[in-house]
Amino acid sequence: MAGLLSRMLPKRFRKEGTAIPVVRLHGVIMTGGSQFRPTLNIATVAPALEKAFSKKDAPAVAISINSPGGSPVQSRLIYQRIRALAEEKNKKVLMFVEDVAASGGYMIALAGDEIFVDPTSIVGSIGVVSGGFGFPELLRKIGVERRVYTAGENKVILDPFQPEKEGDVEYLKTLQLEIHKVFIDMVKARRGSRLADDETIFSGLFWTGVRGLELGLVDGTGEMRETLKRRYGPKTRLELVGGARNIFGRRLPGVVRGSAAGDIGAGAVAGLAETLEEKALWGRYGM
Repeated sequence: MAGLLSRMLPKRFRKEGTAIPVVRLHGVIMTGGSQFRPTLNIATVAPALEKAFSKKDAPAVAISINSPGGSPVQSRLIYQRIRALAEEKNKKVLMFVEDVAASGGYMIALAGDEIFVDPTSIVGSIGVVSGGFGFPELLRKIGVERRVYTAGENKVILDPFQPEKEGDVEYLKTLQLEIHKVFIDMVKARRGSRLADDETIFSGLFWTGVRGLELGLVDGTGEMRETLKRRYGPKTRLELVGGARNIFGRRLPGVVRGSAAGDIGAGAVAGLAETLEEKALWGRYGM
């Protein structure tokens, strides 16, 4: 219908050239988030993705990715949603990396049929990491006794307030290896013969866009606007697609934790921890 109405308009009122919907996926990948601290997860990005892929006349969807990673589950969910929509709507996905597409950010980038980078972008970090802190000595010094009661001998493995146990660490490593294998299989399935024969690809290292191109992790260098105009013509238009809005016209960041008065204190502590985690993720890549 939209195409018919467009053809009925006088030529001077028609928009010429191909319109390519653009979705920006920027931030740390984790559940939660808020209007003031947005994060990437399936709840926050699904509305924009659905809207972008619903553009019937568009031959492709362009996605800008800028993420140091985060939750492997949310990364895979976003990847799977992009691929499902691309197949359902029969559209090509062109992925453009800005500063970083590392770890879970690169996992999402794999959803692109082609991945483009800036020569100075950071890509890779195909691995799994878990981090934390231990405070058993601190508790002893300030005279606090840790009391935990469980049903099940492994309910408190890796408790930061108890001394680290070798068995706990070994179990965590088995989980990491399983997740790492899923990540490796995704890279091999999506990049295939384009990958270089280099054993460091799956070691967790990360590289510049130039080196990523040599390793076969990406397909080319190029800025989004120029690349799309070169491919679809000089009159190509980029149409930025946002997510859903609330009744006040503000962007909805997705499902957000409650903010009842009784939750304010706990929310503040959790928010501080998440902020520090985000800074650590970006800081790993010099951001």
